[in-house]
Amino acid sequence: MTTTTPNGPRDPFDLIGLATLNLVWWTFVAVGVTARWAVLFPMFSIPVLLATAAGLFCGTVAGVVVVGVSIAGIIVWRLRRPEMFERWVTRRARVRFLTWFRYRRRWARLMTACHLSIDRNDRTFIPRLLSADIGPVTDRVRVRMLDGHCPADFENRVSHLAHAFGALDCRATITGPGIVELALRRSDSLAETVILPRVDHWTKGGQAA
Repeated sequence: MTTTTPNGPRDPFDLIGLATLNLVWWTFVAVGVTARWAVLFPMFSIPVLLATAAGLFCGTVAGVVVVGVSIAGIIVWRLRRPEMFERWVTRRARVRFLTWFRYRRRWARLMTACHLSIDRNDRTFIPRLLSADIGPVTDRVRVRMLDGHCPADFENRVSHLAHAFGALDCRATITGPGIVELALRRSDSLAETVILPRVDHWTKGGQAA
């Protein structure tokens, strides 16, 4: 039995081999992502490693004790030093997740949709996403232009980029040789309600009314 595709019949063993290769590839990707997050957040990965080692060499009870002590330490850290916890944990995790969710996961597709990719000899080249600074109002994304790009290529596509990435507007600025920064405004800071401090009414004599 064979599977028919628009390009002709496919051997089942080819499909099984392709599925196996995809499984191996995504396994390597998952391991790489896990290792990267373990390095970025040692305050969590080290307790996990210690708990695993304690469970293997000293028994389950020792592993559970290490887990309990680690969780208690993290809770105390969060309560005693919320600013430090925000800087080292919450913000770092939020920035990396939003960088992936807003930009990296669909970067190639949206660059192509905005006509900023270049086709050469049956190959498609995509501008490289260098970094993303996630801000409360505006995200600043640094991009390396491809050979053959000019600043106008990005400046003329800012409305397309804003729409593609779900931003209110976009500005393109050249910040270095072959480097363009996209400032994507995602919210209107002036639309938020601002509570002003109370100001007493003063009379001419300098007395509060």
